[in-house]
Amino acid sequence: MKAELQFDFLVDKEKNSITVKREFAAERQLVWDCHTKRELLDRWFAPKPLTTKTKHMEFKEGGYWHYAMITPDGQAFWNRLDYQSISPIDGYVALDGFCDETGVVNPDMPRARWDVAFTDAKARTLVTTVVLYSSADDVQKAIDMGLKDGLASTLERLDELLHTMGATAEQV
Repeated sequence: MKAELQFDFLVDKEKNSITVKREFAAERQLVWDCHTKRELLDRWFAPKPLTTKTKHMEFKEGGYWHYAMITPDGQAFWNRLDYQSISPIDGYVALDGFCDETGVVNPDMPRARWDVAFTDAKARTLVTTVVLYSSADDVQKAIDMGLKDGLASTLERLDELLHTMGATAEQV
């Protein structure tokens, strides 16, 4: 039986932010690897039934991840994550935005700063992501586009991947 894992989605329009807290039944190094290695990201980073395809990945300060979330009928939604700072297995800060296939960020869509922290929580890992937008309107746009349900589905996929990699809730 699967253990209950924390999932909080906290909206603060006064601070133009959304804080997502998600617990995983795996060691921090493994959860970090799943967030920072293209071959692992491609296996989980999209809500069902979409899949992910990386076009470019350079996980370093000043580097970026350019990827598409692809629908079952082949429609691609391109995104770009520009890494600003990295503190191995503790966290990273990146700018997230929708873009085109060439990596040019769409100025008409909300862009956000993602501050992602990885901490030990007993034999589990807690990932806290603070998503900071430039306005309360951008926060609302992200909510209206289905950010909460999309993230919940995406993070469930990470649970499934961690399970296949041998990190099960029974081990905690």
